[in-house]
Amino acid sequence: MEQEQYEDYEINPYTMFIRPVEYGGKIYSQVYEIEDEFTLPLKPIDIIKKSCEYFSSSFDGRKDGTKQLIGITHKSPIVIDPTSFIYFFPTTSPSRLECIWISHEHVLNYKRVSPIETEVTFQSKQSFILPISYSSFENQLLRTSLLRTKLMQRIGQTERKSFYFMNGSKFLEASEKRREYR
Repeated sequence: MEQEQYEDYEINPYTMFIRPVEYGGKIYSQVYEIEDEFTLPLKPIDIIKKSCEYFSSSFDGRKDGTKQLIGITHKSPIVIDPTSFIYFFPTTSPSRLECIWISHEHVLNYKRVSPIETEVTFQSKQSFILPISYSSFENQLLRTSLLRTKLMQRIGQTERKSFYFMNGSKFLEASEKRREYR
């Protein structure tokens, strides 16, 4: 019954990370939200793809956007919804079944546990040990920060251009009409 209500799940601002779990010989997703945790009968990559589509794009389109903005082609961070600051990054190649997807927004801190594990503390103060090296985790976090910064810069530039296009002539008219200086 619980799984049935989550079949239409999309990543949202409360989603912290999604990890694969094996259940009955199949790969499912363990979804961790700020105040909830549940299992879905979908692979993590399927939830990522479905969420991209929910927010008007495709997974491949988001990957192409990442490549165009920051030049990353492997283990690409993905913007799910820029208006809600939903950016996720994979711990390995997304094609690998063990890939975990982590929300950039929710990462508070991280520290090395072993050569192949990192303890990640999320904004909710919950900590989890994840199977990714410290340096790889840090690299993925920085790549996602770069994607986020570049996309926000581009959005800002577009907004400024639109503002000047719509209002620029009014400002010029006001300054040109005044002929005398006192």
